[in-house]
Amino acid sequence: MSRIGKKTITVPKGVTVTLNGQDVTVKGPKGERSWTLADEVEIKQEGDELSLTPTSETQRAKAMWGLSRTLVANMVTGVTDGFEKTLELVGVGYRAAMKGNALSLQLGFSHDVDVTPPEGITFAVPKQTEIKISGNDKQAVGEIAAVIRKMRPPEPYKGKGVRYQGEFVRRKEGKKK
Repeated sequence: MSRIGKKTITVPKGVTVTLNGQDVTVKGPKGERSWTLADEVEIKQEGDELSLTPTSETQRAKAMWGLSRTLVANMVTGVTDGFEKTLELVGVGYRAAMKGNALSLQLGFSHDVDVTPPEGITFAVPKQTEIKISGNDKQAVGEIAAVIRKMRPPEPYKGKGVRYQGEFVRRKEGKKK
């Protein structure tokens, strides 16, 4: 039995869930998300709660049960609250600025790096050394944050680079005389 799959998903007020066979569509104040469930999982709506059950006892059905429940729960959270990741720029001369709706980064290269947001993602730069990435799709927010971090990952000697907020960077000692 999946401990995650057994939990029901509470649908808050202002959110509508449409079930059409294996297709699930969730509409809320922050947009609309839709996804097709795997054939091994069945979804039911009772009032303001969604419950998922596996159609068979195979290993794949059990795996898809927990995954599907998590993905549907993330869709409900995304259209109500949204998701946000914060990146920090550490290093002399490392800074971020907005160019229209695109993000312009100075990361120690000979040129600025411009990042255009994918559909449904917005960037914000509250400080020159801080980037906030937000949207209603958890995977897309995490993916664009990882792409930006990969442009200049934190190095272990001085700690310079792009890191997630609160990320611990293990430091090395460096050369000795």
